[in-house]
Amino acid sequence: MKRLVIKIGSNLLTSGNGLDETRIAALSTDISEAHSRGKEVIVVSSGAIAAGMKSLGLKRRPSDIRHKQAAASVGQSALMWAYEKGFGRHDKKVAQILLTRDAFHDRRRYINAKNTITTLLDYGVIPIINENDSVAVEEIKFGDNDQLASLVAGMVSADRLIILSDVDGLYDRDPLKHSSARLIPVVEEITPEIERIAGGAGSLVGTGGMYSKVLAAKRAVRYGIIVNIINGKVPGLLRSLLEGRAVGTEFRSARKKMPARKGWIAFGLRARGSIAVDAGAREAIVARGKSLLPSGIVSVEGNFSPGDAVYCTDDSGVRFAKGLTNYSSEEVRRIMGKRTSEIERHLGYRYSDEVIHRDNLVLLQD
Repeated sequence: MKRLVIKIGSNLLTSGNGLDETRIAALSTDISEAHSRGKEVIVVSSGAIAAGMKSLGLKRRPSDIRHKQAAASVGQSALMWAYEKGFGRHDKKVAQILLTRDAFHDRRRYINAKNTITTLLDYGVIPIINENDSVAVEEIKFGDNDQLASLVAGMVSADRLIILSDVDGLYDRDPLKHSSARLIPVVEEITPEIERIAGGAGSLVGTGGMYSKVLAAKRAVRYGIIVNIINGKVPGLLRSLLEGRAVGTEFRSARKKMPARKGWIAFGLRARGSIAVDAGAREAIVARGKSLLPSGIVSVEGNFSPGDAVYCTDDSGVRFAKGLTNYSSEEVRRIMGKRTSEIERHLGYRYSDEVIHRDNLVLLQD
């Protein structure tokens, strides 16, 4: 387990007086120790908005976009300065990287971001990554750093994703409401029941709750990454985990590791539409690893262009695959239900025999 992504939540980094620099220093010490033992460490850190609230005199987390952006702008510099001091005590260098989701949508930007991170690791630098909340409206409104951490972990082919939270891990029921709640130490497979158990509201200063963390784990394990959720408020717990002790909740990785490019298609790209297929086409894709041909298509939703990502749905509307289409939505509407040999007759040309080639198609479940 050489390459680690460590996600630190807002509740760990902030207090009623702004940033909790004592805890940041303690976490920096534990992470620096792991780094000194030969680990490559990438930190995904929340806390910019929460840190900026005190400077702006805000008593509660703002609900409108412009005040969130202002708080993030003020707080990000304070957050990085705290990390600079914390890691600097151990002679560790850090670098700030601010990402938005479009860095994952575009393949060239995706590769560029990956190269930047891995080059910093080559120099022994610890990247500190956060969403660019000061300008990215969509990321503030919909995103959270649990999801960003899982995307980064997949991007850099991490061995382990460690999510530091203010709780001990995943419980079989809400421990705040049920004194008999028990910690789940190991999750072999993230089932709908596990997702149901994790459901609930997030914290006061962050955007993600346990459900968000389980969804992040669900994505990461598809890459073959082990995921741990542990309590970041307990001193030395991160060290114990890295020394091999069982702490918190561990999500075991999938038996079959998803290739990095297919992971980018599945989780990085924004889908521009969907293609509904019949039972025969679904069976061919899922059970036999075949491409999507026009003959199995029954309907099209959305407007997309060649090269865009689209979902494949079954006759119940359930998304079961995602891939890069060779044809636009209008072209697919004209050739759906037709044999491959009829494509040119209906379009006047033929880009490919397949609407989505199997090399560009990924199943959304194991």
